[in-house]
Amino acid sequence: MQEKVVVLGAGESGVGAAILAQQKGFDVFVSDKGKIKAAFKAELENKGIPYEEGLHTEDRIFDAKEVIKSPGIPDKVPLIQALRGKGIPVISEIEFAARYTNAQLIGITGSNGKTTTSLLTYHLLKTAGLEVDIAGNVGYSFARKVALGPMKRYVLELSSFQLDGIRQFRSDISLLLNITPDHLDRYEYKMENYIASKFRIVMNQTASDVFVYFEDDPNITGKMASMTILPKGRAISLSQIQEDVITLGVHTFDLSNTRLRGKHNALNALFAVQVAKELGLSDEDIRKGLSTFVNVAHRLEVVTEKEGIEYINDSKATNVDAAYYALEAMKRPIVWIAGGTDKGNDYSPLMSLVKDRVKAIVMMGKDNSKLIEVFKDSKPWQEAGSAQEAVQKAQAFAKSGDVILLSPACASFDLFNNYEDRGEQFKQAVFQLTE
Repeated sequence: MQEKVVVLGAGESGVGAAILAQQKGFDVFVSDKGKIKAAFKAELENKGIPYEEGLHTEDRIFDAKEVIKSPGIPDKVPLIQALRGKGIPVISEIEFAARYTNAQLIGITGSNGKTTTSLLTYHLLKTAGLEVDIAGNVGYSFARKVALGPMKRYVLELSSFQLDGIRQFRSDISLLLNITPDHLDRYEYKMENYIASKFRIVMNQTASDVFVYFEDDPNITGKMASMTILPKGRAISLSQIQEDVITLGVHTFDLSNTRLRGKHNALNALFAVQVAKELGLSDEDIRKGLSTFVNVAHRLEVVTEKEGIEYINDSKATNVDAAYYALEAMKRPIVWIAGGTDKGNDYSPLMSLVKDRVKAIVMMGKDNSKLIEVFKDSKPWQEAGSAQEAVQKAQAFAKSGDVILLSPACASFDLFNNYEDRGEQFKQAVFQLTE
């Protein structure tokens, strides 16, 4: 008799897990309390994987040997608590996928920069000719990639939500970029809970593994100082203060002619280059990779320049720290578009940059009260209820030589489907305005 695996959530993570579970001989059932996207529904139907949407039928869930949970489902919801109360293991998709590969795993986490560092690490290794794929919180799910066939190594972007559901998963090389307040609504508004979640990336490492971390981050070093048992992996601490040059020992790399903009991207590049050096890449291969790297959309993406005004889409900046990096990276006076769904944010760290570099603020969201309270006396401001309105009002503040920067510091779910939707609507509004 086949053992039953239930997958909760039918997004990329859940469908990937279902495909892998079916491939490995499990009796699979997928349950999503919301509406399943047509493309994912078609995949499940083509594979003959039974599913339900719009509800969770407990009789079909509680007979599972194991449950694979979408990272978007909090641990505190009653269904998850009930499953654990019955002794049914609830794990993440990356935990499940890791059981079925012997590949070298490069795990990357942090509050900010995960995606850029993951994509750049993958690009450096790929352009140097190494056999590598990328998965996790960027692109396709790890489970889907494992189901497609063997691979020598994977670069995995790992969110705290994914790490919350691991048990035995371990990465051969773990990168911890930074820890700044984010998703605190998911962690009982306790920073220590969020920090502990990020440190799960090293909990199963052995002495033969590598742990690379940012030594200037007080949340990282503070946690390490308080740990009774330190991570077992070989620890490598990194620090980066320059914007256009990174240095690892005797190896120096010039970023001035790359698309990696700002100090934060120099730090992201430093971590990626450290991995490349761990895997034996030459300086020449690394320089080639750095010069040919193109970041994905919504991360300090230059949309256009019209009549001397530059428009930049940084919709992925969903927390305060990411917005700080974006504001810091700008070389022109800024008209800043901010706002969205507040996640327990403290905006005060942005105040010095706002005073020094921002000439006006457009607050885009359904409820801007917290932003207004913090910044109302610092700069001219207006509210906007859509991307189109925000761009129009920002342009009214701007003049030649300025930059209009969308870097929200907030989640997107009040007005948009996700940060990608927010970024695309911003770009569309920019093009309509500048045509």
